[in-house]
Amino acid sequence: MNIFYQRGRACASEIHQALPEAPSYSAVRAKLRVLEEKGHVRHEEEALRYVYVPTMPRETARRSALRHLVSTFFGDSMQDAVVALLDLSAADLSARDLDRIQAIIDQTKKEANR
Repeated sequence: MNIFYQRGRACASEIHQALPEAPSYSAVRAKLRVLEEKGHVRHEEEALRYVYVPTMPRETARRSALRHLVSTFFGDSMQDAVVALLDLSAADLSARDLDRIQAIIDQTKKEANR
């Protein structure tokens, strides 16, 4: 999906070429068929080939994937997911990153208390 969001649209051969350690071309086509069946992409016919485009904006897809990840791996606990993310990246977070995270937490607290 990242290829679609970077390019906006792509055919199977473009996706195949863009993938590092790409599977076979037929495997890429099979995955595109699955993505289309699930409603993540749709195709348009252009000059005897299918060109695929994402069906939802990147931010919507990101939120949906994150909800699924939290549900699957953290038992719907947003707190556990945030703790895990902070544990993974604690050494890599700058003071600016931590300030931004704190500001988001503070804003969320204000909104929850309304």
